[in-house]
Amino acid sequence: MDEFYKKYFRLINGFVKRKIDDGDTAEELTNTILLSAWNSLPYYEGKASQKNWIMGIAKHKIIDFYRKKKIKTVLFSAIPSLEDIADKSIGPEGESLKNELKSEIKEVLDELSEGYSKILRLKYIDGLRNTEIAKKLSKSYKAVEGKLARAKLKFRQKYEEKNN
Repeated sequence: MDEFYKKYFRLINGFVKRKIDDGDTAEELTNTILLSAWNSLPYYEGKASQKNWIMGIAKHKIIDFYRKKKIKTVLFSAIPSLEDIADKSIGPEGESLKNELKSEIKEVLDELSEGYSKILRLKYIDGLRNTEIAKKLSKSYKAVEGKLARAKLKFRQKYEEKNN
């Protein structure tokens, strides 16, 4: 593994750094790519040079990185429905990724306190406006705004814990 790592690290890291601005993220992704390539060596058939084969893995991992980044960006923005996020943020080729995202969203919502989960579901799944949520929960508009802000923060924290 050490020789493999030393042989390809500079090449892959340079390639990744040209695609991703953040140096720490690029190095982390480089390590992920090299580990993935190392674990996939038994499946390497030699149809392309090993260098080109690893570069192919790198290209796919970078695409995955940006796809996940897009999902997180969309997920944490104020889109009317979490269901719609999964449907719209991924192209038709990402059906399994879409289902995985829906499952992750459900898991995180289920881990939140009942109050936070309920207010997020009312806002993003049922698509209610804050005034409608306030009426439904018999709370003031300001109380709903505050609780929604805290719920979104808690959701982000839990989501990031699960996915880091």
